[in-house]
Amino acid sequence: MVFEAKPKRNFKLVLEYDGSQYHGWQRQHGVLTIQEVLESRLEIILGEPMRTRASGRTDAGVHARGQVVNFYAHTALEPAELQRGLNGLLPSDIVVLHAEEVERAFHARFSAVGKRYEYRILNREAPSALERHFAWHIRRPLDPSAMRACLASIVGLHDFSAFMAAGSPVNSTERDLYRAEIEARDAHHLVLLFEANGFLRHMVRNLVGTLVAVGTGKLAPSDFSAILASRDRRQAGMTAPAHGLYLVSVRYEGLTGQ
Repeated sequence: MVFEAKPKRNFKLVLEYDGSQYHGWQRQHGVLTIQEVLESRLEIILGEPMRTRASGRTDAGVHARGQVVNFYAHTALEPAELQRGLNGLLPSDIVVLHAEEVERAFHARFSAVGKRYEYRILNREAPSALERHFAWHIRRPLDPSAMRACLASIVGLHDFSAFMAAGSPVNSTERDLYRAEIEARDAHHLVLLFEANGFLRHMVRNLVGTLVAVGTGKLAPSDFSAILASRDRRQAGMTAPAHGLYLVSVRYEGLTGQ
């Protein structure tokens, strides 16, 4: 009699992490990454080599409040047990917020229909000892109203070539930006929110760098619209530092990354 092995179960995790000490999400030779650390702890718990898939490859220094990961495994453990086990083994700067079993077809990246990022700015003369890894410190005063005047031009379906890292191989440079907002949390803290069906490499950081150029008066809001239309990365502002960027959540049909 031939017994068929049970198919592997598909598990979905939602991760929060401080990316300060890591060279991004994806495994790379000779440097420490989030993926390497997570997979090594899963291998301890499950006793087999593991391969995880993330919703996106956050860069070195970028943080996550809702990174979504999935992996397949032969195990009798329940999701809550995996969550407790991982949080007992992972370093304190990586936490599993949620774990569940999902249908086999679910893929953290390819099943996603939207992502939300935020970028944090500290705008004051003095830097911060506590926020040095978590917000972009800008000494020169910013004009949030001038920055907000740019946002209407980027909401909707556009070609974002002007805000894509040079040399990025993609099938299409069009993205549908559902939401672009700037919140003044207090007199010194700005949070820029972006939600879209997907993002090009460095797109948020390049948008932020260009918006900051508007906020400091180096560019006018009308220049921002012209840069978008130009599809020329050389026309846009600097790439904002990675440590101010957070992957907040990932959206899937019928559910969110949270």
